[in-house]
Amino acid sequence: MEEVKLKIDALKHLEVGFIGLGVMGYQMAAWTAKAGFSVSVYNRSSNVSEKWVKKFGGKNFSEPSELAETCDVVFICVGRDEDVLDVTSGKNGIFHTIKPGSLIVDHSTTSANLSRELGAITNQLNCNFIDAPVSGGEKGAIDGKLAIMCGGSSESFNLAKSIMECYATKISLMGPHGSGQLCKMVNQICIAGLLQGLSEGVNFAKNAGLDVEQVIEIISKGAAQSWQLDNRAVTMYQDKFDFGFAVDWMRKDLDYECAEALKNSSPLPITGQILGYYEELEQAGDGELDTSSLIRRLQRLP
Repeated sequence: MEEVKLKIDALKHLEVGFIGLGVMGYQMAAWTAKAGFSVSVYNRSSNVSEKWVKKFGGKNFSEPSELAETCDVVFICVGRDEDVLDVTSGKNGIFHTIKPGSLIVDHSTTSANLSRELGAITNQLNCNFIDAPVSGGEKGAIDGKLAIMCGGSSESFNLAKSIMECYATKISLMGPHGSGQLCKMVNQICIAGLLQGLSEGVNFAKNAGLDVEQVIEIISKGAAQSWQLDNRAVTMYQDKFDFGFAVDWMRKDLDYECAEALKNSSPLPITGQILGYYEELEQAGDGELDTSSLIRRLQRLP
């Protein structure tokens, strides 16, 4: 921990910007400010960025391009490919004003192809780029204990890591641009399968007349243990889903994974089925619920 503090102290002169103050970005920017960095923020909904500045200090900008003019390191944490493109190469995007030598770190979960494209563009602008999707959910962001998988050069990674250590406990460079996104795809593929299995198991226990919470308690101490079981099984049984990572976002992520799988010839039979299940939930109006709401689909079947 002392080594991390020394690294951060050596970088306090850097001006840091955060674009996107959603569930994850809000907390990551907060941890960075609390570590002593000068942090500027931009959010599409200005009331959110105004609230953030009131609580943590720093500067609030009305456009990404204005933020980029003043920052040495810019973190992006938005939703989809098109959102990243909007804040980078859009009309008021950072590519119009970013300073040569600056570092851009994209925490959004996007397609790997977009990250490769952004890497090429930033190279032409004499800037540096890291794709750095995160895992750990809202709780991981609040606790400052995220896992971050990165793609880019080792030099850019080392600088980014020194700041990301404010809010992450595991940070790895996976390879060139796009590799972070590819690793995040593996993460989401595994989570999708776990959630479907957990949904079927909890639903089965309930229909079998077992004490579901007792079942969860005992199997959590055996080979079935997982983060999803520890943090989602009880709320699934209680039909509570108004929190966490939304179905809409998971469906978006699985779209990216299935598209990438076609390119590298990776069969995803189970993931493809679960993508269809999430599409059913969206059509049923459950798009804003946590991804563990997969169990609702089972309960609706004849």
